[in-house]
Amino acid sequence: MSQPGFWDNADSARKTVEEVKTLKRWTQPYQEVRQRVDHARELAELLEHESDAEIERELEAEALDLVGHVERLVLQTMLQGPEDQLGALLTIHPGAGGTESQDWAEMLMRMYRRWAERKGFGVSVLDLLAGEEAGIKSVSLEITGQYAFGFLKAEKGVHRLVRISPFDAQARRHTSFASVFVYPLVDDTIEIDVRDEDIRMDVFRASGAGGQHVNKTSSAVRLTHEPTGIVVSCQQERSQHKNKATALKMLKAALYQRALDEQEKKRAKIEATKTDNSWGNQIRSYVFQPYTMVNDHRTELKVGDVQRVMDGDLDGFIEAYLKRFGRTAR
Repeated sequence: MSQPGFWDNADSARKTVEEVKTLKRWTQPYQEVRQRVDHARELAELLEHESDAEIERELEAEALDLVGHVERLVLQTMLQGPEDQLGALLTIHPGAGGTESQDWAEMLMRMYRRWAERKGFGVSVLDLLAGEEAGIKSVSLEITGQYAFGFLKAEKGVHRLVRISPFDAQARRHTSFASVFVYPLVDDTIEIDVRDEDIRMDVFRASGAGGQHVNKTSSAVRLTHEPTGIVVSCQQERSQHKNKATALKMLKAALYQRALDEQEKKRAKIEATKTDNSWGNQIRSYVFQPYTMVNDHRTELKVGDVQRVMDGDLDGFIEAYLKRFGRTAR
């Protein structure tokens, strides 16, 4: 029997390090809260023996701050899926409606970028296809950071916009839709078997801005996974090699999510989690006129400040979703 080689040992060591990091992400916040609770109890005991206004103010401030920390710990218990701690691949596609829906898709892209920036996550545009007049036809965003997928899985579905269209000369009210898909961002620690013979690669000229080199050379890459029909593309880099590498990462993420969806269907005997473009199943409505309201139809959470939400303030919706659906959410 052959002995494990250097690379086998290195891979095992890397997995052990990742497991230790995962455990620390759970135990360290808990230990910090325990220490602060003990400190608060000491302050309370001091107040029992002697009244002190300064200590009383410190205890009140500490108690309020601890409430927030405990709520975050409770929320973290809803993120125990093996993929929850990973980064996310988020894609947005406008529905029927031409320029109006394409503009709505671009507004959603900005919303998610602002949310990610608020959380301190990294955001990269992997693929973007601009609309003819305004907005976008599609976009794929890579969002990197701890639990990015765990949070963003709450956003998967159809998003509905109601507003007076800036593209309508008669200033009529329009309803637009866009679909959001979210996949866990597969890293090197997760093995996805993708055979070269199952992939068809097509190259084409990039359609967006980027200078003469991008527009005059076939640097953009489209990968088709023939067994499943999954298609991904990337045209953001000038190098065909870099675009291919990024597209392959996107393909692995899509295949991983597909496998998760198939497992979920077998266990729960429900339809796949992707919502098709039938637009009857919106998860959230964003109303700009005649009043302002963002209404999540799954949790019944309503927020009146639509501009604040569009500026990336999504935590309330995400937390409500996770608390309601908990560990069953994917």
